Amino acid sequence: MTDTDKKQLFGTNGVRGIVGELMTPEFVMKVGLALGSIRPGTIAVGRDTRTSGPAFVSAVKAGLMAVGCDVVDCGVLPTPALQYLVKTNPSYHAGVVITASHNPREYNGVKAIDTDGTEMADAESILIEQRIFTDTYHTATWENIGTERFDPNVVFTYVDSIVSQFPKDLGKGMTVVIDAGCGAAHATTAAILGGLGCRVITLNAHPDGYFPARAPEPSTEGLKPLSDLVLEVKADFGVAHDGDADRCVFVDDKGRFIEENREFALIEDAVCQRDGKSGVIVTPVSSSRIFETIAEKYSSTVEYTMVGSIYVARRMLELIESGTHVIFGGEGNGGLIYPWHQFCRDGGMTAAMMVSLLAQKKQPLFTLVDSLPPSYMLTYKYKTDKAPEILAALRAAFANELLNDIDGLRIDRDDCWALVRPSGTEPIVRLYVESPSLEIAEQFSAEVKAVFESLI
Repeated sequence: MTDTDKKQLFGTNGVRGIVGELMTPEFVMKVGLALGSIRPGTIAVGRDTRTSGPAFVSAVKAGLMAVGCDVVDCGVLPTPALQYLVKTNPSYHAGVVITASHNPREYNGVKAIDTDGTEMADAESILIEQRIFTDTYHTATWENIGTERFDPNVVFTYVDSIVSQFPKDLGKGMTVVIDAGCGAAHATTAAILGGLGCRVITLNAHPDGYFPARAPEPSTEGLKPLSDLVLEVKADFGVAHDGDADRCVFVDDKGRFIEENREFALIEDAVCQRDGKSGVIVTPVSSSRIFETIAEKYSSTVEYTMVGSIYVARRMLELIESGTHVIFGGEGNGGLIYPWHQFCRDGGMTAAMMVSLLAQKKQPLFTLVDSLPPSYMLTYKYKTDKAPEILAALRAAFANELLNDIDGLRIDRDDCWALVRPSGTEPIVRLYVESPSLEIAEQFSAEVKAVFESLI
């Protein structure tokens, strides 16, 4: 594989970097020039709340208009909201979101959206990169420069699209605490859950790119104020988002953070029950085996993909195109995909699905969490440039076991599995190990690490 056959700037979710280093107005303008050169037409643009957002939105719009594209500025909104708008509005030829999602506040990024609402495929990302590297753009003459208009209220089209899919007053009697983290969901999730009839209490529901209350990445420590408020007001659950609200995480009515793989399993169960037919759940190879347990309850199966929501979404689309019934998909990080709505991670829909789940099950959330099968997921990260040597050593050491090399190397046993996966953007190798038994998970971790730690 040559450098022109693989992405060099774009990762699995766009291009991201530290503001003032990789991410400069000049670079972002070049992304706009390149994207507009390969996708002429009308482009929807939005952003999260980061301090650099206004400058970078201006830069990407300048690039797009300079090559003749018309731009619709949708303002601050969740990434899945812009994806929904691009998917459902035939006048849009693509979309751009200025966001670094869950990355720290000093980061920002650019995410390109295709006409079906998914992130652009690798092939298009490579075309954008090639134009940036060679400064090759279809700049317009003066009379063909693009125009711009502003439509900041269009985000509520997305809000209404979610609310309309559930029975009226579904959440009546429920109290929910929402921690928007000063990010892109500062107004939308409260509107969604309020539209479902919930009593809504908010935390950090104002846009602030300094993220003063907590980091854009939701964590157990950062969500302690949410947990405390859930207990104080006796809420049914608490919900929190990352910076651009494509992901969603929860605390239960006991104030406990719900690990994201267990969140997926809970929602998966509710979606399968709602769907009523056997089919396929699509998720990356890094996901919990609990997903298989839930799928089996409904005579369904799990199909694994490379790590990254774009690979999950596009595989879902491929399966549907082939006539396969796809029920659900997503990642074990709070990024869940609902094929009847759109093919991207959707934090707003996930918050609504939790309301639906509790209305359906008629049990407190903590009892549903505790009823899931036991699972222990251990994760490790190594800084190393020896990824090829590590994978080769593991293939040799575990040659007689069940191996999956769709993304890194996954080793499956009856009572556990391990995945060793190199990062696509930095010299890092990650190890994931899962088992219903903590002791077995720790033993298998030690066995796998013993093969490659001497290479680091």
